[in-house]
Amino acid sequence: MQESVISEPRRRVVVTGIGAITPIGIGVDGLRKGLRAGKSAVRTIHSFDTSPFVTHIAATVEDFDLTPFLDGKKLKRLDKFSQYAVAAAKMAVIDAEIDLNSEDRDRVGVCLGTALGGVGFAEDQYPAFLTKGPRGVNPMLALSVYNGAGSCNIAIELGITGPATANGDSCAASPIAIGHAMDLIRDGTADIMLAGGAEAPLSTLCYGAFAIIRAMSQRNDDPGTASRPFDRDRDGFVMGEGAAILVLEEFNHALERGANIYGEILSHACTNDAFHMTQPRPDGSQAARCIRECLRKGNTALNEVGYINAHASSTPLNDSAETDAIKQVFGAGAYSIPVSGTKGYHGHALGATGAWEAAISLLALKDGWLPPTLNLANPDPACDLDYIPETNGRTLQVDTVLSNSFGFGGINACLLFGRV
Repeated sequence: MQESVISEPRRRVVVTGIGAITPIGIGVDGLRKGLRAGKSAVRTIHSFDTSPFVTHIAATVEDFDLTPFLDGKKLKRLDKFSQYAVAAAKMAVIDAEIDLNSEDRDRVGVCLGTALGGVGFAEDQYPAFLTKGPRGVNPMLALSVYNGAGSCNIAIELGITGPATANGDSCAASPIAIGHAMDLIRDGTADIMLAGGAEAPLSTLCYGAFAIIRAMSQRNDDPGTASRPFDRDRDGFVMGEGAAILVLEEFNHALERGANIYGEILSHACTNDAFHMTQPRPDGSQAARCIRECLRKGNTALNEVGYINAHASSTPLNDSAETDAIKQVFGAGAYSIPVSGTKGYHGHALGATGAWEAAISLLALKDGWLPPTLNLANPDPACDLDYIPETNGRTLQVDTVLSNSFGFGGINACLLFGRV
């Protein structure tokens, strides 16, 4: 006679720490203050020559001192992408008040998302190769350019010996990393995971590649209003840079140590449009399916979603397609759900942005305050939902937040968070 198998209760996953390096603020408190200030961080680029391109603006991280997080030797050894990743990870651990020395480091891991990894560093090394040959190239190049460099450097710096993985899934990279980290905790592989994204794309060729395909805004004379999600006059996204890392923790582990909990990760989902490398599927069906699958996996009814943090890239096609997808899922109820896109604040840091927006979603749950959609001066008739146009945001306690991220190649990724 076959013995019956008793399944264990599904392990719950909560977020207990946030580390953020963003153009509007550093650390979780800096991010909070930047959101409340209601001002865009987009400005004219001066760090390299943008004159060959039609776009000359970006959201840059200014006056951030890395020395509290990395000593001089390590700063020289790591490229900017890995510097951001390590610093954000250390911030997150500090915010979570975790003593890694008291943890089983085999059960602590890292999942990182990035679109470009260390490509910007490789670009900077090429002139040295042309003028000086192989001897002029930084020997760390081979160890810096690949996407896994950031996660591995976090693991090395913090002595983490659990899973350390990375993905390069364009602008959906960090929510996919967070989802993978959640699964590793749920299946019992880990108790703590550091998950998020990092990006350092502000170098001539990386930046220029997006300018060449005219994906970015050309509102160079008024940078602060260039990123304008859902606005009739939007003309492209604005590139940004930075990182965000979340500390994911098994619920009972967090309770036992008395951790501050920002919220619970209820589910994640991913689909692909299978349509075009840059354009969303016109009918929005796969983005809608991603949202539905995320709600199904999170056992969440349509009327339980209190706020949607939209991908809202400020590109003509994507914002309207995302609006359509939300309507397909929620029907008439879509008009009663507050929706906002925060890229008007911080620009679009490709693979890192979804982690910023995950952190913002968690702060919405924790603080009972929803950020506005900046620069929504002339709403697009095709984008007719409640996009929180109030510049001072909206005070509203919600219990469930959906965060959308859509990337090149038709990648759709969603995260669902709940208040604990």
